[in-house]
This record gives sequence, structure tokens and C-alpha cells, in this order.
Amino acid sequence: MSRSDTNVAPSNRLARRDLMKLSGVGAAALAASSLFNPSDGKASTMETQTTSGWDKVFPQSDKVDHQKVMFKNRYGITLAGDLYLPKVRTDHPLAALVVSGPFGAVKEQSSGLYAQTMAERGFATLAFDPSFTGESGGAPRNVASPDINTEDFSAAVDFLGLHPSVDRERIGVIGICGWGGMALNAVAVDKRVKAVVAVTMYDMTRVMSKGYNDSVTREQRTQTLEQLSRQRWEDAAAGTPAYQPPYNVLQGGEPQFMVDYADYYMTPRGYHPRAVNSGNAWTQTTPLSFMNMPLLAHIQEIAPRPVLLIHGEKAHSRYFSETAYAAAAEPKELMIIPGASHVDLYDRLDVIPFDRLVEFFGRALSQ
Repeated sequence: MSRSDTNVAPSNRLARRDLMKLSGVGAAALAASSLFNPSDGKASTMETQTTSGWDKVFPQSDKVDHQKVMFKNRYGITLAGDLYLPKVRTDHPLAALVVSGPFGAVKEQSSGLYAQTMAERGFATLAFDPSFTGESGGAPRNVASPDINTEDFSAAVDFLGLHPSVDRERIGVIGICGWGGMALNAVAVDKRVKAVVAVTMYDMTRVMSKGYNDSVTREQRTQTLEQLSRQRWEDAAAGTPAYQPPYNVLQGGEPQFMVDYADYYMTPRGYHPRAVNSGNAWTQTTPLSFMNMPLLAHIQEIAPRPVLLIHGEKAHSRYFSETAYAAAAEPKELMIIPGASHVDLYDRLDVIPFDRLVEFFGRALSQ
């Protein structure tokens, strides 16, 4: 056992404050027509295309080869990803990592930074956009699903396991923020994955059903479900879903963690026009499927494969990782980063413990 420290809303019927309390992460998205024209096209499991330009919020590394890729999940939705390979490599197949998150982000942000950095350290890595978001397919746009988005991780494992540069018996997963919970859920059932890291993790089913720090009462939950259920009739009548108000657009008086989100998603530091969280919106009914489906019910079934949970000491979300750590079976580790906030672990290269990630996966994915 190890627990270590290191120096390294539905419109006017559901108030914005109530929806934030229930659904947790401030997130948003553009409607389908303005964001993505979904098409099954000719994309197949191994179809790839060459990037036409660098569109990430972080600098491109000269130590890594980058390629845009497309693959399908088990539901037939075409997912878009960025494949990173060490520029200096032999013909020997590489250990590989699937990376995604945060909830409402795109692969051009935090997950891409993690993927590129780990590729610099010798891994084949794949950062992908979850279904219904970013450059991935699926309609309507900007809706999340605990089932389908868990499947997206396994679809990425499918892709890497068929790639000639990858040793399919040495694949790990990194999930960030809300996709940290999805990653743990996926690895619990996908026995092909040999190790998993969840960074600054949110359990999205917990926060959407119970609010922050489990503060939502049964009466509040029932009221919200009533409102969201009736919103379905309005969406069905309109033929298109209604969207929540844009998040991370500060009005004043927000808690510090919301200010931190805006500092990442709404400034040159992390803004990306395709990101749900960069001033756009999720559908109003997105919380419905999260509210009665606990993601981490089977976290013990990850064992005997190792789990590493990384969280900031000062993160408002720290309790998610602490609860997951308590529920997980050995081998497991909870690494608390002194002084770090939730968002610090998105992109602060002096805070993210990449050396520890390399050590963890180097051991777990050794031949």
C-alpha cells in the first residue's frame, strides 16, 4: 500500500447555480452545425490522415512524430485522435498509453500535452476526443455518456493494439479530471490494459447525482430529475436538444476553482474553440444518464493491475481520489502534490510528476 506526497442548466426552469451544484464541472459546447459535420465517411479502425497544421495549445515537440488518426468505437462512432511516437525509435514495438480528458476538453489541450510528453519519454501515445465532442463523431453534439465514453477508452486500446509500432501486451491508460473516472471504469472491465493513472480525478456520476461534497439532498435531486425529464419533451418537440448556458464565463463571485477553470479554458493558456469548456455548452439533459450509474462500483476489479491516483493538495476535487483510493484494491498509490490546485495538473510542467508517470508505466508495462 502506498500513499505519498511529492514536491514535484435547463434555461429558466433550472437555475444556473442549482445545475452547477448538481452537475459539477462547468462545461459547455457549440451546436452540431457550428462545430462538426458528423459522417461515418470511409473511416475504418486503422484509417489515418496527415495533420494540416499544429492546432494545439502547447508547443509541438521536435522529439516526437505526430499524426492525426481516426478509428471507430463499438457503437460505430468515429473517434478522432492524435498519435504521438518517439522520433528516435527502433523496430521493436513500444509500450503504449491511451490518454483523454478533462471532462469537456479536447485532445488539443491537456490530454495532448500528456501524450506528447510521454512520447518524448519513449512511449507510443494516443490522445483522443470522446464521442460527441471535438473532432470525433456522434450526434447530437456535446452530450456525454458514462457508458459510451467509457467504451471510447477501449476503442482507443483497439486502435493501439492493431498499430505496428505498439506491443499490444503493454498498453496503459491515463485519464484526466472527469475522464479519470471513465478511465478507471474502462480498465476495470478491459483486462487488456495493464495499468491506469487517474490525474486530478472527478467521479462524474457522483458529482452529477450528489453535487460537490455530496451536498445535494434527495428533494433537490428529485426536483432536478423532474425538470430534466420534462426538458426531454421540449427537446423532442423541437427535434434538437437545448443547451446549458456557457460555462467558464465569469460573472463575479465564483468560487476559486471556477476562476481557475476560466484561467485555463478562457485564456490563451488553454482556450480551444472546439472545447466544450471554452465558453460553449453541454446539452441540458446531459446529467440524466450520470445520475443513476455509479462509475467506480467495480474499481476493485482493476487489481492485480496497478492504479496510481494523482491529485493536488489544494484541489477542491481531492476527495474524489481519496475515496477511489480507499475503494481500490492493491496494488494502488495515491500521490498528493503539495500546494497544487485541480487545474495545476492540467498543464503545469513543473507540477505534473512526469518522472513518476514514466517510472510507474515503465515498471507496469515492462516485458
